[in-house]
Amino acid sequence: MRLSLKPSLSWLLVFVPAAALLEWLAPERHTLVFGAACVAVIPLAGWLGKATEHLAEHTGEGVGGLLNATFGNAAEMIIAIMALRQGLTEVVKASITGSIIGNILLVLGASFLAGGLRHKRQTYNTQGARTQATLLTLAAVALVSESAFHHLGGAEALPLEAPLSLIIAILLLVAYGLGLVFTLHTHKHYFAGHGAEAGAVEAEISGKNWSKGKSFAVLLTSTAFIAWMSEILVGSVEGAAESLGMSQIFIGVVVVAIVGNAAEHSTAILMAWKNRNDLALTIAVGSSIQIALFVAPVLVLLSYWIAPRPMDLIFTPAEVLAVVLAVWVTEQISGDGESNWLEGAMLLAVYAILGAVFYLLPAGIGH
Repeated sequence: MRLSLKPSLSWLLVFVPAAALLEWLAPERHTLVFGAACVAVIPLAGWLGKATEHLAEHTGEGVGGLLNATFGNAAEMIIAIMALRQGLTEVVKASITGSIIGNILLVLGASFLAGGLRHKRQTYNTQGARTQATLLTLAAVALVSESAFHHLGGAEALPLEAPLSLIIAILLLVAYGLGLVFTLHTHKHYFAGHGAEAGAVEAEISGKNWSKGKSFAVLLTSTAFIAWMSEILVGSVEGAAESLGMSQIFIGVVVVAIVGNAAEHSTAILMAWKNRNDLALTIAVGSSIQIALFVAPVLVLLSYWIAPRPMDLIFTPAEVLAVVLAVWVTEQISGDGESNWLEGAMLLAVYAILGAVFYLLPAGIGH
């Protein structure tokens, strides 16, 4: 078989069995296991991105981006469920915060930067971007509302926090469902994309156009392996982070979130590089929407059955502020239907600033 697309990435697949062997033979070598699992995710995420691109040629940018976000978040959902069963609700909530801000600042910023360096001016559907920004604003409102209720309500509000979390979780799920109807049915033309046709033509000319069945099979297989590597990685990330001098909140908000969303990172950047900004935007922002409006509420509901105690949607002031600022900055930058490398650099700068705050934030502050 001729290796025509970045054979070096295929060679990195050797780290998949290497990470599994290290986890089995030397689980105490946290940093080594962590590094091997990180490298193993890279080629797997590359295959997931490749499958997403081919699937989008059959389904359109909107459905393709949604499928990528869904499969990309599957690993994080599995990890969060495992953490919930152990009662690690604070770690789960920190990873939720990190995923939201990571996707709309780090992933989208890197995508705009990479695409802008190759293409002077890139465009995407303005109405679609504004719809996604509105859904993100709803997520920010939910976080602010319950956290404000907790911090301002005092002792009298404590018995009401769990019911309020349940109500908000159900409303967020309803909003997510309505968003899917809007995106995939009534206004799907907002998310059709400008680059899908060009991508399909290019694939047909090169003779590398995958069938829908093959694309979905590769998507499913790569997601399964990413979930496996992510489980190994998260199991070693705490020990590795401690040896590197990282705090617990930084681990949850930054480290776990970056690794858990590796699939979206690579795929969105690749799509922007190929001037398919509608798909890149749908993957990056859509993943944050899915985390905030679907994954988080589902975890709240599941916690009543699988966790030692129910999970709420009360986040620390630092986390709430980070989400609000990230949503606001993203809305300001993405609302005009155009992007360039400078906007990408600005999003990355905001993410770096927030990352520095969480890295230097003393343990226990804001709880």
